[in-house]
Amino acid sequence: MSTDGNLGENIEKVVKIRRCAAVVKGGRRFSFAAMTVVGNRRGKVGWGYGKANEVPPSVEKANKQAAREMVEVSIVDGTIPHTVHGHFGAGRVVLVPAGPGTGIIAGQAVRAVCEAAGLENILTKSYGTNNPITLVKATFDALAKLRTREETERLRGVTLS
Repeated sequence: MSTDGNLGENIEKVVKIRRCAAVVKGGRRFSFAAMTVVGNRRGKVGWGYGKANEVPPSVEKANKQAAREMVEVSIVDGTIPHTVHGHFGAGRVVLVPAGPGTGIIAGQAVRAVCEAAGLENILTKSYGTNNPITLVKATFDALAKLRTREETERLRGVTLS
């Protein structure tokens, strides 16, 4: 369920739409929850989760939250600086840097995050669960652990050879 849309200069991807049914006297009342990923394809990306009685308002709420909570991702030559592991709940994700021309080798949920962030070459593997919402959160955990060589040198106060 990945769709492209525009939110100014940002791209938005719908990762998952969930439907919930509440049984009331007149029948079933449905509500919807949407998870989206928003990014500017230049190293900033965020995720959002919105709930409403219809699909479009839930997607709108999710996009709004994602745009508010964008994080910076370290990108070096269209890929990530080093291999990194992320986890959330039962979901585990491994992100591995790849050479030019590789493309994004990832499942649907992780691919949405990588594309929105602006990564062009990356290898990924997910373990544990195939729940897209959990995998997106695990991917963000992994991206938060990324450090460039310069950042590491500055934080440690040493020069790496």
